[in-house]
Amino acid sequence: PDEKLDLNDSKWEDIHVITGALKMFFRELPEPLFTYNHFNDFVNAIKQEPRQRVPAVKDLIKQLPKPNQDTMQVLFRHLKRVVENGEKNRMTYQSIAIVFGPTLLKPEKETGNIAVHTVYQNQIVELILLELNSIFGR
Repeated sequence: PDEKLDLNDSKWEDIHVITGALKMFFRELPEPLFTYNHFNDFVNAIKQEPRQRVPAVKDLIKQLPKPNQDTMQVLFRHLKRVVENGEKNRMTYQSIAIVFGPTLLKPEKETGNIAVHTVYQNQIVELILLELNSIFGR
């Protein structure tokens, strides 16, 4: 049955409810948006020299399944709009990256240093937000 959402319902007034639902949607996917088999590639891409990062990440995104690419583009364009309203919502590139990095991008099996992974996860999300137009075009 198709569920109709009434976004005017008062339960949706708290932005944290909507953000939480969005994060949960991505966390509950059978596989992260940045697929498991590309996790190490994305980490290696962000470890490169600064000017090589964007082309490397862009290239990896193109290797993802088309639905993942399309979803990623819509999500990141939305998140960029959130950052652009930072005076109102106090969200920065870093804070969005911290919130969404580990949800969108994670290794299949948590090995080694989780804190180190988190740094890379956040840097990758932040880079895509900062370089949105070069990565996804206009």
